Amino acid sequence: MRHIDLHEYAESLHTLSTPERDALLRESKTLDLSITPLVGESDQYVLRPGSTVGAVEIGDLSVLIRPKISIPQLLSLACYAMSKFKPQPEMFDFPDQYALPDVLALALASTARRAFARGLLHGYRTEEEALHTVRGRIMFAEQIRRRFGIPLPVEVRYDEFTDDILENRLVKAAAARLGRMLLRSRDARAGLGRIAAMLDNVSPIEFPPNDVPDVTFDRLNEHYRVVVGLSRLILRHSAFESDRGRVRAAGFLMNMNEVFQEFVTQALRDALGVSQHQFREKSIGTLDREGKVGLRPNLTWWQSGNCVFVGDAKYKYVRDGNVPNADLYQLLAYVTALDLPGGMLIYAKGEREPATYHVKRSGKRLEVAALDLSGTLDDVLKRVNDLAIKVKALRDESASISRAA
Repeated sequence: MRHIDLHEYAESLHTLSTPERDALLRESKTLDLSITPLVGESDQYVLRPGSTVGAVEIGDLSVLIRPKISIPQLLSLACYAMSKFKPQPEMFDFPDQYALPDVLALALASTARRAFARGLLHGYRTEEEALHTVRGRIMFAEQIRRRFGIPLPVEVRYDEFTDDILENRLVKAAAARLGRMLLRSRDARAGLGRIAAMLDNVSPIEFPPNDVPDVTFDRLNEHYRVVVGLSRLILRHSAFESDRGRVRAAGFLMNMNEVFQEFVTQALRDALGVSQHQFREKSIGTLDREGKVGLRPNLTWWQSGNCVFVGDAKYKYVRDGNVPNADLYQLLAYVTALDLPGGMLIYAKGEREPATYHVKRSGKRLEVAALDLSGTLDDVLKRVNDLAIKVKALRDESASISRAA
């Protein structure tokens, strides 16, 4: 298998055969990859990824797209955003040459080993079936409906103490998802094999990426928090698999726009001390009276039924360091529709530096903030606390205007 290494938003020149080019073109939308032929050359192409990072195998071609930030930092942000736990610094501390799926497989094997150290987690699962002996409670209604006048088998419902529970199913599904990839690390493959052996009696379940169930933790399953959180992250982002013609494609991809938005939302929610219901992405109606132009900002703060803050988190490539007019127009539409004094755009630092725009005539203020993602997760969370102060200031300004009105 031939390997191609790419970097997020960076152009690079590669030699591609016609089948390789066509295979990449078929998956270019999923990969967020632009493929431009070099003028005067028949097999030279400029490849430029967008904000999607990860690794995929397309036929006999293996493509790695490395993020601008370090892989450990990326995964720490994603784990915090999705499962609200802070990974230990060593959790993703593997050699730089390892690709994203390899790092995840090694981390999953390590966290699973620690979680399974005291034995597999067991729990009660409700079962309903027809038995020749009574176990648990007889379901008389089902017995009459299905077997009127027939004494055996008996329709019963009972609770079984088993290791075939949601927590173990999530870990097994995540290991299976990564195991379908051609991992470069022998240790990663061996680690996934050990997980499969430990969970041999657990049902293999395929969880859709947009429907990965959450787990409630208590003193009985707290030691599973990290491995379950990592498993949910893998299942949420690794569902890339297609079979077009004779070329099979599979891999693990993370959209940095989604990761950044989810992280900023969760981190601000924690810094402000508000609930998911109060601070979230939400439709705010329409811009026009006819109801045709819908508005759905990804950062809104609600108090007593009123929106007191609006903004957007954007991890996007900004050319020449200038905020795209479309982003400013979008924010202006939000604050106008909500009649707020201002709003905020939050970019990843390196894409845009802080700035403030005062809109003529309307008096609206559009603030642009930059969140530095370098350093440790705790470093980034401290910077989010600074952002939260600015968010509160906009909230307070909105509240004071409402009181004056």
